[in-house]
Amino acid sequence: MRRRVAAAGAVLGILVGTASCSGSGPSVPPASSGSGAGPAVSASTLPPGAGQGAHPSAAWPTFGRDAGRTSAAAGVRTAGPLSISWQAGLDGAVYGQPLLVGHLVIAATEDDSIYALDASTGHVVWRTHVGTPVPLSALPCGNIDPLGITGTPAYDQGNGLVYAVAETSGYHHVLVGVSVGSGAVRVERDIPTPDGQPRYDQQRPALAVADGRVYVAFGGLYGDCGPYRGSVVGVPLSGSGPLISYVVPTAREGGIWGTAGPVTGPGGTLYVSVGNGSATSTPFDGSDSVTALSPALQRTGIFAPATWRADNEGDLDLGSAQPALAGNGVLLALGKSGTAYLLDPAHLGGVGGQVAQAHVCPAYGAAAVDGSTVYEPCQDGGMAAISVSGGQIRVLWRGPASAGGSPVVGGGAVWVADWSAGRLYELNPATGAIRYSLGLGTTLPHFASLSMSGSHAFLGTNDGVTAVAGA
Repeated sequence: MRRRVAAAGAVLGILVGTASCSGSGPSVPPASSGSGAGPAVSASTLPPGAGQGAHPSAAWPTFGRDAGRTSAAAGVRTAGPLSISWQAGLDGAVYGQPLLVGHLVIAATEDDSIYALDASTGHVVWRTHVGTPVPLSALPCGNIDPLGITGTPAYDQGNGLVYAVAETSGYHHVLVGVSVGSGAVRVERDIPTPDGQPRYDQQRPALAVADGRVYVAFGGLYGDCGPYRGSVVGVPLSGSGPLISYVVPTAREGGIWGTAGPVTGPGGTLYVSVGNGSATSTPFDGSDSVTALSPALQRTGIFAPATWRADNEGDLDLGSAQPALAGNGVLLALGKSGTAYLLDPAHLGGVGGQVAQAHVCPAYGAAAVDGSTVYEPCQDGGMAAISVSGGQIRVLWRGPASAGGSPVVGGGAVWVADWSAGRLYELNPATGAIRYSLGLGTTLPHFASLSMSGSHAFLGTNDGVTAVAGA
């Protein structure tokens, strides 16, 4: 693996910001879970005690800003008119949310590079190239060319490392941890995918840092080709020590591919949405579900619609959007079928165990949460603001019809992108009315979402990062 670190600036300023048991129901088979994910190769690990000391705080250290993936910005200015502050052309598309650490914008590209940009100017502070991405022509199916770093990285303030997973030539999935101060690689470890099918596995979900580990989820390539199965792997933050894993107990598919990645709830429980499996007539196989996992990646709860067989047959599963953990202690699951399910996160209820259900919209991407209101990214008809108070699901309003990106809440507004047109919208949170919109002059990846700090929003684009003033 080739690696290069380029520095264009040296000193980090520190911007103080906010970094800040389930039960399964009936008709659920045993989960497939284990303590290892095949032989692992460690190229770089942190020795004991390394990384200790003062590291910059982060206003946006992970997808959705916090472990619950609320996508609710803290401490940003009141929203107003929008304008482009700067645009940085990088060496590839940025599919993940940019991270905001100290005065830096951290972005990872499909060319397997990680960048630190000055948040005020967009100038490159450092760049670390961690591998050679896989061209689409070498993949059995898919729609990203080349395929490099797709999932949103995560920052751990405790050791000052930014973690990302790069797909590299030979179908390797490599976890790296790079110093936020210099871009130097401190952790590097190959992750053997637990299903044993790395050629067919794609790492699209955001990474999660919790319980001393980095959690990495896998689904399949676009087109669902090959014998893959969805999985989650836990890697020690140091890069050394045994891996833990969970594999969806289906014969094939069951991808965990929602862009937000695992949602961390009370007690460290991880909630993931699981895509359709290949089974349509056998006993329930763990697919088309919301699955609760302990920090050790043992399954502790599961929910699936009573229609899971038909959902699997019609590719209408829950895997397209992450479960949303609302502030009033309930969980909302919404996927491709358009039916939303209200769940008790402590007792997911097994097959057909929902508290309530209602038709809303087919959802793709990641929701945002503000108290008991959940903002879901609808495939068509505009994003949906949904009240989940009182044990009911009630649609409050729908946003601009063409804006299918993953929403964010901040500065007294709701923000959502039209990724196909390259346009950002600022909406009234009470009504969904458009306050302002801005053409970005560039195209955006599918499921595009933004991060926010101070008076700016930052979006990954198909050619780099764009900073928008107006928050």
